[in-house]
Amino acid sequence: MEYEAIIGMEVHAQVLTRSKMFCGCSADYASAPANTHTCPVCLALPGVLPVINRAAVEATVLTGLALSCTIPPFTKFDRKNYTYPDLPKGYQISQYDYPLCVGGHLDVQVAGESRRIGIRRVHLEEDTAKLTHTPDGSLIDFNRAGVPLMEIVTEADIRSADEAHAYLTELRTILRYLGVSSGDMERGAMRCEANVSLRPRGARAFGTKVEIKNLNSFRSVRNAIVYEIDRQSGLLASGGAVEQVTMGWDEERQCTVFQRSKEYAEDYRYFPEPDLPPIEMTPVEVQTIRERLPELPHDKAQRYEREFGIKSADVALLVAEHPTALFYEQAVAARPALAQAIANWMLGEVFRYLSEGERTTAELPISPAMLAELVALVDDGTINNTVGKQVLNEMMTSGEAAASIVERRGLAQISDTVALEQIITSVVAQHPGPVAQYREGESKVLGFLIGQAMRATQGKANVQIVRDLLLQALDDSQR
Repeated sequence: MEYEAIIGMEVHAQVLTRSKMFCGCSADYASAPANTHTCPVCLALPGVLPVINRAAVEATVLTGLALSCTIPPFTKFDRKNYTYPDLPKGYQISQYDYPLCVGGHLDVQVAGESRRIGIRRVHLEEDTAKLTHTPDGSLIDFNRAGVPLMEIVTEADIRSADEAHAYLTELRTILRYLGVSSGDMERGAMRCEANVSLRPRGARAFGTKVEIKNLNSFRSVRNAIVYEIDRQSGLLASGGAVEQVTMGWDEERQCTVFQRSKEYAEDYRYFPEPDLPPIEMTPVEVQTIRERLPELPHDKAQRYEREFGIKSADVALLVAEHPTALFYEQAVAARPALAQAIANWMLGEVFRYLSEGERTTAELPISPAMLAELVALVDDGTINNTVGKQVLNEMMTSGEAAASIVERRGLAQISDTVALEQIITSVVAQHPGPVAQYREGESKVLGFLIGQAMRATQGKANVQIVRDLLLQALDDSQR
């Protein structure tokens, strides 16, 4: 029997705010010594009361709007009751039946086709403390306890590991565009869980789902889903049954392992948080937040194709990170006629520089206008492409402008046909063997002869003129 995978994703993203969700402690805990960003509220000492962080609420609503969600006029917080060492109160303040955002969607590209993933809800809660396990015991750092955390829950619309990967990639891009979360999975700022089930292809009823935790990278998500689909397929094929459990992903062994029986909502005994008032979101407030929406990646990509004529394959890379898109747009603003050429240099030499040093676009030592000037020098024939790469490398090291480097080092391209004809004559005379091969039909040696001419000019000759003159000289020598 052929089975179809049914997958839903739950993503937790830490919200970038100055303070925690329900107290005034700093939410920037990454480099702080353990248990230094704490207070009686986030340590759950007796007699304290929480206060809602309005900035976190607005960031969550902004996210919901970016995902085409509806913002209900009424929302409230609830207590999610469970016992675990990283939960100082013995319950987590979360949202149950009245989330901030409901009923949205996110369109993703998979294998050249568009897939719409439904968003069931986006709600706001507080993060837990961080546990560190050692051979002698477990340590708890409460700096993370109470940091704002939004949970984005999809409908069961995902059908493969590739779709899950595409969804997470696009979602993280949007969160970063909005500036509401860093989306850094390696630091725990973005965490995800996958719910995977199988059903006979063509059936309408869902199968029994298995939740997978401990997914610390996009690669882990992809590998875990592929493994779990294979595991469940084998189980069903042998006549077994899938149990509703929580599995953890073992990165070292590359397999899912049993953690516990799956909890149900009633197990958490949700009830309204008595210490926090409900929140009313008026149409005016929602519209005010909506006006803060930036141009999102999908819309930006369409504009690049429409206005700049950029190839669709290039567009996805240019808009993947907001700083990269901003750098590109500023470069194009300096030289509007060179939009595709600037894109080529961005995706080629600039990305190579960034990847070699594990740098970000924000760390580039040159400005967008400086890159545009370099591309213009190549485009108008002042320098050739090879010299352009050399100039860019020097720009990255020194921060000097391209025109200044070209003038100082005398790198301007040689386009004087009289001077180049003399060089071509010399190359033909010095390499009778390759010339004879060319005459016998071995056209590939033309590249060698062009290379010799370029070497004679230290790479500064106009390649097209060299090629044309060389072909003319070879044809003349055959007569």
